[in-house]
Amino acid sequence: MATIINMPRLSDTMEEGVVAKWLKNVGDKIEEGDILAEIETDKATMEFESFYEGTLLHIGIQEGETSPVDVLLAIIGEEGEDISGLLNGESSEEAPEKAEEEVKEETTSEAPTSESTEIPEGVQVITMPRLSDTMTDGTIATWLKKVGDEVSEGDMLAEIETDKATMEFECFYEGTILYIGVQEGETAPVDSLLTIIGPAGTDVSAIVANGGATTSAPTKEEAKPATPEKKETKPAAKKTEEAKPATKTANTSDGRVFASPLAKKIASDKGYNLADITGSGENGRIIKKDVENFTPVAKVEAAAPLVSGSTSNVESSEEVKNSQMRKAIAKSLGNSKFTAPDFSLNIEVDMDNAMASRKTINAIPDTKVSFNDMVVKACAMALKKHPQVNTSWSDANTVYHSHIHVGVAVAVEDGLLVPVIKHTDSLSLTQIGAGVRDLAGKARNKKLTPAEMQGSTFTVSNLGMFGIQNFNSIINQPNSAILSVGAIVQKPVVKDGQIVVGNTMNLTLTCDHRTVDGAVGAQFLQTLKTFIENPVTMLA
Repeated sequence: MATIINMPRLSDTMEEGVVAKWLKNVGDKIEEGDILAEIETDKATMEFESFYEGTLLHIGIQEGETSPVDVLLAIIGEEGEDISGLLNGESSEEAPEKAEEEVKEETTSEAPTSESTEIPEGVQVITMPRLSDTMTDGTIATWLKKVGDEVSEGDMLAEIETDKATMEFECFYEGTILYIGVQEGETAPVDSLLTIIGPAGTDVSAIVANGGATTSAPTKEEAKPATPEKKETKPAAKKTEEAKPATKTANTSDGRVFASPLAKKIASDKGYNLADITGSGENGRIIKKDVENFTPVAKVEAAAPLVSGSTSNVESSEEVKNSQMRKAIAKSLGNSKFTAPDFSLNIEVDMDNAMASRKTINAIPDTKVSFNDMVVKACAMALKKHPQVNTSWSDANTVYHSHIHVGVAVAVEDGLLVPVIKHTDSLSLTQIGAGVRDLAGKARNKKLTPAEMQGSTFTVSNLGMFGIQNFNSIINQPNSAILSVGAIVQKPVVKDGQIVVGNTMNLTLTCDHRTVDGAVGAQFLQTLKTFIENPVTMLA
């Protein structure tokens, strides 16, 4: 029977999606796992995978069109099957039943053949999801439901802190929360028992005792395909009616304010107190539009009386729980610092010609090139001449990369991210500049995709804008080297035997001695110096 595919919710804040590109046409044969389309969300453009087999019978949203979540996207079924009833809005009871049967078949096929715990009927075991490409464990920032609460499909269960962001975790089942395995503030590995949902009063002690590891409950990703079909059979009017009462529900519980991560960030940026905002989301939860529509009321506060010597001798300390991003930074850079025998080389570069060249380039309309863009381009050109620096170390081999992907360190609110400019050597200065600005903006807004942060072969870190003249960076493994860029300083220099005012910049190259020797690093810096001091040579 035909299966209805709706516009999926591919991010926690996604309300609508744009079909960037269809990878299949009507009449094409579809296999489970085939990529149907590329869908642009509010965070990134993502591939949408098929969980069904059959023939693509209908496309409901054309390329370039925007559609809300849960609107008809496509229909897959048997070749020649009549789908006029589905297109005319008639509900198909068989389609949801088929989806449920497929989910059950998937869960049954994945069940261990020995020492497995039988799952009571209607019970679903939810494990800690993998919400980012590098996530190995997650921390429960907030539970939005508690044991005994009834949950519906689409309800937000919890806010989970990963190594990159705090994300909402959505429920894909209906029932009652029977057990919570990870408490607020606790950290648990991916795939460990998170919660159990099922009919009220069901005994799940055997599953809890077994850690949920041997049960056959579907994961979040496996459950997604069935979700749109169930929603398709529900009247839209009912959803609207159910949503309205939430606008008047209090959004606090035991002094805690419930709000989405995006709402919290916007409120923080605008300096709003979440306790002053009325939420319109589920159970009075504050969402993005509540913050955007909020008008703060001016408050007059009495000045606190001054008490002589009241705080001058007070000592205080506060422990702040490490975020997942800080843990990831500590683990990655700790491993690099304590495993790579590194050394650093310093060189001073004359920036007079570079400053003149940049001024000329930026005089062109709609063109903007920074000194950092020139350094990135120069590094890419120098790596072509010194392939030993464009390598990665492994215990058995040294990997020589024929491609040159330069990572650019970007400071963000919670730490540090390194977006990657792919094939940097083949890009012009203006292309590099545009790429760096785009990726840096995404990094600060937490919209970088995993693909945009992977694959670097060399890294550049620039603190010159802060007035730092010299510093040593820790190698961003598996790179073999990282360049630290200091500020441009005006000072007396000797040119042609005369003391004149010049502009100089200090560069520090930190190398992994397992792959790069001192002489190789020195030669790389000499080539880099030539390119930067004579920018025209980068165009040759």
